[in-house]
Amino acid sequence: MISLGQASNYSSGRALGQLFAMGRAADSEALRTALAHKYSARPELVALYHSGRSALTVALKAVGEKGSKVIIPGLTCIAVVRAVKAAGMEPVFADITTENLEYDYDAIDNIAKVCYNGIIVVQNTLGLTWDMVKIEQIARKYHLIIVEDLAHSAGRFYADGREVGTVGQAVALSFGKGKAIDTINGGAVVIREASTQYILAQPTRLPVLAERARDRWYPILAGICRELWRVKLGQVMMMLFVKMGWVKRSADTKLDTDVRLTDWQAKLALAQLDKLPSTPLREFKLVRQRDELLAKLDRMGYNFHEIWYDTPVSPARYRDEADFPVDKCPVTVRLSEQIINIPTWYQDSKLAEARTVIAKYEIGGEDGAK
Repeated sequence: MISLGQASNYSSGRALGQLFAMGRAADSEALRTALAHKYSARPELVALYHSGRSALTVALKAVGEKGSKVIIPGLTCIAVVRAVKAAGMEPVFADITTENLEYDYDAIDNIAKVCYNGIIVVQNTLGLTWDMVKIEQIARKYHLIIVEDLAHSAGRFYADGREVGTVGQAVALSFGKGKAIDTINGGAVVIREASTQYILAQPTRLPVLAERARDRWYPILAGICRELWRVKLGQVMMMLFVKMGWVKRSADTKLDTDVRLTDWQAKLALAQLDKLPSTPLREFKLVRQRDELLAKLDRMGYNFHEIWYDTPVSPARYRDEADFPVDKCPVTVRLSEQIINIPTWYQDSKLAEARTVIAKYEIGGEDGAK
């Protein structure tokens, strides 16, 4: 996953707006105030960072103790694993289901016992909301603290009507590429129920100039690559931009809780807070012979290659670092080999032919996708 859709949700006007955006300290303060109001927290317990993983790290530190075990879903990103470790805690992977990519609640008891008095992260993968009532039951039974990760799901609602982000003791948001709020990089933490006497320190250091330049230029560069993808030049150009340092792979973003969100990105994030997605970020299917299907779609002019997530802990190049327990999460392993996402950047009218082809490969019955 080199480019996460090449800023596919950016129109040319929005890309230019990102390039020339201006902001003031008042914009960052306004975003903090809005997040505090939306998620029922005190403004002083909201902070803005240059990455979502930094926000998640702080969220974990605020509500848990060093050395705690943290339950995370098997299908996730290395950024989540790194955030847990940066908080001085231990990630514990739990297997998931094929229905909604959420925890297997029938099998999680054994894991929760080991993580007694720890933390459980609610990821809401792809913006598909999980069964919060069951998660709360498990949390009460094993004294687990709930931390909600809103990277994919800001603006969504649980089945019982509660908005995502209004349940857990802490909330982490990502404003990274392709997320529910997208300013290319960034994130926020909202501490709803801090541990005793917890004081949230506000980050003060700006990202280095090169990072700020990449954040501004990425939608433009990615848009060019996206337009040239079908003639095979887009792939070459994106790899060249990465090699030259003009584009940084999302998974390689540095985790640094001292680096803050820029004021202009805060202004852009605040504008998006009022128009959050009302549907999941991506639709998924489980298919047989995935490589063959993707190649066929590619020949038809579709680019479905960017998958959340095509390995249990994405991207695959960090497999050794993730230390994923393959034997304990068999469904996650199988699902990661079968999943494809139908991207958001194609209009429904242009997907009819692709859906017809996908249906021929789709796995049905007990192993079927949603």
